[in-house]
Amino acid sequence: MNEMITKRNDLLAQKIIKGLESRNMQGFYAKSKAEALSIALGLIPAGSSVTMGGSVSAREIGLVDALKVGDYKFIDRDLSDDKRAAALAAYDVDFFLSSCNAMTEDGVLVNIDGNANRVSAIAFGPRKVLFIVGMNKVCKDVDSAMKRARNIAAPVNAQRFGLSTPCSKTGSCMDCKSPDTICCQFLVTRYSRHDDRIYVILVNDNLGF
Repeated sequence: MNEMITKRNDLLAQKIIKGLESRNMQGFYAKSKAEALSIALGLIPAGSSVTMGGSVSAREIGLVDALKVGDYKFIDRDLSDDKRAAALAAYDVDFFLSSCNAMTEDGVLVNIDGNANRVSAIAFGPRKVLFIVGMNKVCKDVDSAMKRARNIAAPVNAQRFGLSTPCSKTGSCMDCKSPDTICCQFLVTRYSRHDDRIYVILVNDNLGF
């Protein structure tokens, strides 16, 4: 990461962490993927049940691989014969891993979803939710975060999953009602009513989409 960008990220991360604290969420800042992995594993006690909503960012820092080989009860939806049962199991785990499609400088998290398993688990169910968020996903406000989610994250994910949506062909949101649309549910997390439930690890790197 460029030295000047790192300096900017170091300063901005502190602002975001204060914003998260004001929203009853805990924020952490990692200067590298390795540091992010260390922080994440420090938050998840041995023996915890853990699953995820398909987070690329959690994979990129090595967290998923570490959980699979460590002393954890990792529910791997990708390897499950019953995907619905694996998705429903997420509502009763100790830790649910996710990233966000975008977040604001004052700590609001923005996510969009097709099947709603990810956003519903973020909103309710798992005892704790751990977000891994690259600084590339930070936006000025909710409006710009929503635009990022719809015009950057959604088209890339539609292409990644081989979906036939207008955005997968044009590269930007067409506000479609395609049968393949992944912009079915929108979740804006502005406050956590439950203490010590939502953790956000900001990473000085470009992670996810």
